[in-house]
Amino acid sequence: MSRYRFDQLRGFAGTLLQRVGLAEERAATVADVLLEGDLLGHDTHGLALLAAYLGELERGAMRRDGDLEIVSDRPAVALWDGHRLPGPWLMVRAVDAALVRARSLGSATIVIRRSHHIACLAAYLLRATQQKMALLIASSDPNSASVAPFGGTRAVFTPNPLAAGFPTAGDPVLIDVSASITTNGMVARRHQAKAAFAYPSLLDASGRPTADPAVMYASPPGTILPLGGLDAGHKGYGLALMIEALTGGLAGFGRADAKEGWGATVFVQALDPDAFGGLDAFVRQKEHIAQQCRDNPPIDPTAPVRLPGERGLARRRRQLAEGVELHPTIMPALLPWAARLSVAPPDAL
Repeated sequence: MSRYRFDQLRGFAGTLLQRVGLAEERAATVADVLLEGDLLGHDTHGLALLAAYLGELERGAMRRDGDLEIVSDRPAVALWDGHRLPGPWLMVRAVDAALVRARSLGSATIVIRRSHHIACLAAYLLRATQQKMALLIASSDPNSASVAPFGGTRAVFTPNPLAAGFPTAGDPVLIDVSASITTNGMVARRHQAKAAFAYPSLLDASGRPTADPAVMYASPPGTILPLGGLDAGHKGYGLALMIEALTGGLAGFGRADAKEGWGATVFVQALDPDAFGGLDAFVRQKEHIAQQCRDNPPIDPTAPVRLPGERGLARRRRQLAEGVELHPTIMPALLPWAARLSVAPPDAL
C-alpha cells in the first residue's frame, strides 16, 4: 500500500468534491468522514467511495444544494428527510444534534430518511466517545438488496450495519459490524481482484454456498449470507429485521416505497451515562469487563484478545503520524477525476 500525508489527502479529497459543485464546508465534512474510515482501517468505506461519490454528485443523484427537512420534532426524538444530500454531512449534523439533546435529556434519537450513502459507521463514533457519551447507529439502504433472509435465496436486505461506541477509562470501545457475513464493498473488491473468500460467504442463485464473489454478478445474482452463515444465519436475519424496524420502520420510508437510488435510512441514538448510573459507574463497569477480556487466556498465545476498535485506534494514531495507507485500488480510481478536474494529486511518501 502507498502512504500519503493526512493533510494532503484531506485537501485533495475536499478539492475534488468542491470541483463537482459541493460547497466548501460540506466538501470538507465528507472528506473528513471518508478519511476517518481509512484511518480506522475500514478501507472499503473510506476514500474507496470517493470516485463513486463524485460520479453521483456530477449526475445529480447526490444533491449538492438545499437543506434537510424536519419532518417530526419532539424534545428527545426527531425525524429528518435528507432529500438525498451527502450522507456524511447529514450524519455529522445528526450525531452532533443528538449529543446536544442527550446532554439535556439523557438520551436522544434522530432518524434520517432519504439520505445518500453515509460511508463508514465507525467514523462517527469518536464524536461521541470524546465527549464521554455513548452512540448507537444503524443503517439500511431501501434502494438495493444483496442479502437474503435465512433459508431463502432472493435478496431482501442490504448488509445493514450496526455501530456502537462507548467510553472507558482509556481508549473507547468502537464496534462496527453488519447483519451479514461480509459487505457489498468487500464483495466488489474481491470480485475485481478475482479473489475468493476464505470460507463460504455467499449463496449462488440456487442456494448453493460458495466463496466465489462472481456469483453476485451472475444472472440471476447470488446473495450474501446473513451473519452466522449456513448454521446460525437466523441470528443475522434477526438483526437485519431489527435494523429495518429502527431505520425504515421509524422513518416511515423504506423498502415498501419506490426506489430513488443509492442511499440510506439511518437511526442515530446518543446516550449520556450521567443521566443513568453516572459516568464514573459506567466506566467502572466497562473497565472491569474490558480487563476480563484483555486478560482472557487466548486460543493462540500470539494473538491476545482485543477489544473492538483497539487495533483501529492504534492504526489511526500511526497513520496520522506516519502517513495514511491507501489500498492499491483507491488512487488509480481517483487519478482520472483529478486530471479532468485539474486537481493535483498528493505525492506518495
